[in-house]
Amino acid sequence: MIKKRRFGKEKFYSKRRLKKLGVQVCGKGVLVARSVKVWKGAALFGPCIVTGDSTLCEGCSIHPFSQVKDSFIGRGTAVRASVVEGARVAESCTLGPFCYLRGGADIAKGCRIGDFVEIKSSTLGEGCKAAHHAYIGDAVLGSGVNVGCGTVFANYDGKVKSRSRVGDGCFIGANCNIIAPVSIGRGAYIAAGTTVSRDVKEFALCIGRLHEKSKPRGAEGRYKNG
Repeated sequence: MIKKRRFGKEKFYSKRRLKKLGVQVCGKGVLVARSVKVWKGAALFGPCIVTGDSTLCEGCSIHPFSQVKDSFIGRGTAVRASVVEGARVAESCTLGPFCYLRGGADIAKGCRIGDFVEIKSSTLGEGCKAAHHAYIGDAVLGSGVNVGCGTVFANYDGKVKSRSRVGDGCFIGANCNIIAPVSIGRGAYIAAGTTVSRDVKEFALCIGRLHEKSKPRGAEGRYKNG
């Protein structure tokens, strides 16, 4: 008879049972619900928790302080100190630390999702990178897209949520705002600090900045330290 652990209504695998299934279990606090499909060769490092209708494929690794719920984690994908809920992540991806994948996030093979990146109701093609501090909501990204630090997909105008599309091989620089609904053609380059509110053609360079002005000694009297 398989030993079960109970926490509320959830039933969890015992550590011994996980090891019999060929799962690598390290550390304390590894909680895997009986509803989860766990493939031989998956690795779990405690404390972490996997619940709901989730699948952990061969060679994937769930690292400490991660939470996976109702999600698919592909072969060789690493989840590091992150939350994945209602998402699908293909093989050979890296998540985290401290990223948040929400419902409808669909991440293709070989993507890198870094720290403090949130993704919701969006599809990312193969080899996309969002290394840090970005929000991608209601968007479709092609393959090989780079999303720079501080970039926000502005999908909500207070009444309606709209979608944006980004073509293959686009580069989106740091601190950009993509105001939905817009379409960015393949190979386009969005310069850092640009707000995109209209469609961008293929291989176009889009840059929108206010040029700074520096006034000699203009800072005097504007800030008093302490």
